[in-house]
Amino acid sequence: MAAKQVKQKTPNRRKGEVDKNSASKPSLKLAVQYELDKDSLPTRHQFRRWIHLALEHDAEVALRVVDEDEGRQLNRDYRGKDYATNVLTFEYGAPIPGMPLMGDIVLCAPVVAREAREQGKDLHTHYAHLTVHGALHMQGYDHEEASDAEVMEGREIEILSVLGIANPYDE
Repeated sequence: MAAKQVKQKTPNRRKGEVDKNSASKPSLKLAVQYELDKDSLPTRHQFRRWIHLALEHDAEVALRVVDEDEGRQLNRDYRGKDYATNVLTFEYGAPIPGMPLMGDIVLCAPVVAREAREQGKDLHTHYAHLTVHGALHMQGYDHEEASDAEVMEGREIEILSVLGIANPYDE
């Protein structure tokens, strides 16, 4: 007796919802650049894992870990803010059908280390959170409005839980 084939409906998903049953995971081409000594920094493999977990689309990403001077210059030049920030994300336009999403994620090592110390967090755990945060920004997530922040933070919490990392927004 032949097995009956059942056609499953693909659920309608909103932005931020991922089909966890999908056999195909987004592809990632990643270049990691270290502007400073990388002894205490996450490895390329760790960055790849964190970004890949956050991806909802195929992507080509350049991730750069920079010092405070470069972080400040980039933040000043592109956001008009004269200080170094923890993470900057540059997305290169809306994805073109059939083409990967393209963008850069810049992490400012001294700022990340300072925040981790001040917040009593493990350094690599904080890098994981900020890397996921940057990858979500690259895909159009934002946190300017409270409702958008709720969606973005929810995705971050979900992704970080897969890594065994507690909710970074709990105090």
